Amino acid sequence: MQHDGGYFEEGQLDKQRDLRLLRRLLPFLTPYRAMLTVSIVLVLLLTALDLTLPYLTKMAIDRYIVPVQTYSTPSNSSESAEAAPSRTTRWLALSDDNPALPTFRERYPELLVRRDTGWAIAYQDLGRLSLEDRRHLRQPHLTGLLLIAVAYLVLIMMDFLLNFIQKITMEKAGHFVMHDLRLTLFRRMQDFSMTFFARNPVGRLVTRVTNDVQNMHELFTSVLSMLFKDFFLLIGIGIVLVSMNWRLALAAFTVLPLVGLASWWFSRRVRDVFRRLRIKVAEINTRFAETIGGIRVIQSFRRETDNEKRFRRLNHENYQAGMEQIHILAIFMPLVEVLGVITVAIVILYGGGRILSGDMTLGILVAFISYMRMFFRPIRDLSEKYNILQNALASAERLFQVMDSPEMLPRPQKARIQAPVPDKSPLTHIVFDRVSFSYLPGEPVLQDISFQVPAGSTIALVGPTGSGKTTLTQLLGRFYLPDTGTIRINGRDIREWDPAILRRRMALVMQDPFLFSGSIRDNILPQRSTVSDETLRTLLADANCLDFVMRLPQGLETPLNEGGASLSSGERQLLSIARAFARQPDIIILDEATSYIDSETENRIQEALQRLTTGRTTFLVAHRLSTVKQADQILVLHHGNLIESGSHADLMARQAFYYRLQRLQG
Repeated sequence: MQHDGGYFEEGQLDKQRDLRLLRRLLPFLTPYRAMLTVSIVLVLLLTALDLTLPYLTKMAIDRYIVPVQTYSTPSNSSESAEAAPSRTTRWLALSDDNPALPTFRERYPELLVRRDTGWAIAYQDLGRLSLEDRRHLRQPHLTGLLLIAVAYLVLIMMDFLLNFIQKITMEKAGHFVMHDLRLTLFRRMQDFSMTFFARNPVGRLVTRVTNDVQNMHELFTSVLSMLFKDFFLLIGIGIVLVSMNWRLALAAFTVLPLVGLASWWFSRRVRDVFRRLRIKVAEINTRFAETIGGIRVIQSFRRETDNEKRFRRLNHENYQAGMEQIHILAIFMPLVEVLGVITVAIVILYGGGRILSGDMTLGILVAFISYMRMFFRPIRDLSEKYNILQNALASAERLFQVMDSPEMLPRPQKARIQAPVPDKSPLTHIVFDRVSFSYLPGEPVLQDISFQVPAGSTIALVGPTGSGKTTLTQLLGRFYLPDTGTIRINGRDIREWDPAILRRRMALVMQDPFLFSGSIRDNILPQRSTVSDETLRTLLADANCLDFVMRLPQGLETPLNEGGASLSSGERQLLSIARAFARQPDIIILDEATSYIDSETENRIQEALQRLTTGRTTFLVAHRLSTVKQADQILVLHHGNLIESGSHADLMARQAFYYRLQRLQG
């Protein structure tokens, strides 16, 4: 029967789950709310600057380039009132404070006419003025244009500066959040039980800590702040357009329902695509990690072709999902562009008619066109941000699936450990009392196991493969908790022990020892304790590895790659024994520590183990029964049951299961 308690797959994302995920991300943002607030304030200032620039264009046109446009003939014009409607005349208004006005009234009395707000000259008559006169006449307008140009440059420089500060602030906050998120996830993973890691491939977990956390980057650095900017920009543009000319604004907004419909279609399609993309990336990483880890087996059994076919299929499915995303974007983005062009066409058609009828100025039309082009930019940005948001939420979903996994050993309740065990308190008496355990419900691995271990004794665990020997030692190390029964150390239930305190007093020497990347010193003393070199040399000598360590080019500082692949299996085993010596443990667990070792190296390892186990409680897991004859007590396991126990001589005298195992091994 298959049980998936610790194995997680991607669940279906929906809008409600989106909101829940965003709420769960808030605690990671809270420590940096000051930076986020500064970023949002800067975004508001940038939005105000963006809204100001097109309005400066309107001011330049309406005040200085085409200050006033009128289409009726003045009352004191030489034209008759009856002739006025026959053609349209454009007039340039001149204020009474224009310094060149008195001179022009003397030189060109026939060209200037009196208006209610000042004097005016027809644009068609400007050609009758000399170039110098025209320049003097328009001097105030040129000065105004210069001031607007300077203001435009100042605003552009302010926009650059505020953008720089906002980007730096948001990037810094985003990287802090990712740092905290990755650290939280890593810390959480280290607290999971072995069941979790047995049920989840390494590639998937690596994807969570790397790719999925990285996918949150743009959510924190751009989406959060840009959502505010795009939202306020849309609202601001709408207000400005309505205030300038509400009729033209309504005409331009007739396209918005089509934009909303396109955005709704895009959001529905892109959500599922991003989920498939994240799943395929995780599957590719898992397949790649399995290939690297099992490359010897793949090459030995000539499975390269089959493995490549499986990887090619995964890669093609990832390609198809990526192309589907591109197709959606390739439809949506040009569609938004087309709708934007249609909107501009509507503005030109309707606004041009209003200008010809004299109801609107040219500056308003030009500003409207600029604002409408600007209006569709945040719509495109929002779609891209939604794209990023869905990608990030798909990753957030998987990150929280890891964090929410129940596959963790429960911590001891504070009420039950009022007097915590001191770090250096020796572990003495060990009792297994009717212990049962199963990895999967209904498939027991250990059943009703009971025995006692006096301090300093050696206990050998023997039995066929799958009888539960290694599982028993993992229960002792509190990597799992028994389903029923109790394990007591120093009279205290193992559930009441803090795993950190308990494991600090234990050392494990495995059949295939694992060495970390780093120096030999780091592997023996991973916490960089203050052990002197002389003490460390003594420790290495006791572990029978001083000679080969000193032969290495850099001695204790010799770097090792992951797993210590540059060393032989015997040398790795000796280093793991030295690592156990360095812990000064009370309990030693030897899990087939001399398997697959040549006879000479085995003798050296046995000598080192003899020194290591002297005076310490030792659990010896063995398949080769020749290594357990000197044990104080031998426990014989079969199908998860303790069927025999006693010394070697006692068990041989009974001529039962242990006796038959000895005879089979010769």
